[in-house]
Amino acid sequence: MTDTSAPTGAPEATSEDAAGQVGVRILAQFVRDFSFENPLAPDSLRAGAAQPAIDMGVEMNARGRPDGLFEVDLKLSARALRDEQAVFHVEVVYGGLFHIAGVPEEDLEPVLLIECPRFLFPYARRLISDVTAEGGFPPFLIDPIDFAGVYAARKAQAEGQQVGNA
Repeated sequence: MTDTSAPTGAPEATSEDAAGQVGVRILAQFVRDFSFENPLAPDSLRAGAAQPAIDMGVEMNARGRPDGLFEVDLKLSARALRDEQAVFHVEVVYGGLFHIAGVPEEDLEPVLLIECPRFLFPYARRLISDVTAEGGFPPFLIDPIDFAGVYAARKAQAEGQQVGNA
């Protein structure tokens, strides 16, 4: 879900805005929510056990703020299952506060849901890697994510649902 409408009370124009330059600035990054579960420890840590199956999830969310800035959340989750039992489950919602200038209204949603998550991804990825290592497992390194592909697939799915409901 995205609220990309330009809020009232936007920050005053800067020299960048006046020159018509496009710019995306990260003003803050933060962990909004973080969870790690290792329900079968210490048994899940035994050497020689079969490799678990990993189920990954990726979600992006963006919303405008009254001060003209945008909050973007990147939610990454990974669940490892071995013999239908949870080995570990990790979930992080990593957020950022962005100032976006010079982007036309029709291009704002892709910037918020593709470019902004690209900025946040390395930090959220590192959190997951670190916590799985601290949980006794090898560091779980998430492969790079094609945010443009995820955005296009979700947009096509939403348009397909709208056509089906019409």
